[in-house]
Amino acid sequence: MASSSISSGALVTLQELNSSSPQFRQGASLRVTGKLQDYNVETAIATIVDGSASLKIDTQHLSLNLRVGSFYQFIGELHIQQPNNEGVLKARVGRNVDGIDLNLYNQSLQLLREFQADQINARTS
Repeated sequence: MASSSISSGALVTLQELNSSSPQFRQGASLRVTGKLQDYNVETAIATIVDGSASLKIDTQHLSLNLRVGSFYQFIGELHIQQPNNEGVLKARVGRNVDGIDLNLYNQSLQLLREFQADQINARTS
């Protein structure tokens, strides 16, 4: 029996997700959080923002009521569209996270990364 493996979504901020980042690769499994700026019902494409950074989200496989101005977190796979090298996250999970303080969330994400790096360094020392 063949087993299919679904990768957990790597936590990334929208500011980190650009064409030069290591997470910006075809099929990368990511978890992103941002404020819903735009949603096209016909194409099921949403755009989330965090500061000046934005990302398009393909929501066709979700049953989620999206409201412009609300905060959402999505987990899915990144698909890079040519020729403009634009990333679109094909979401497999989405949830409303209204009430989240994105600055505090980003700070806690940075602390988590520092802790994980310290743990790896402690094991190799």
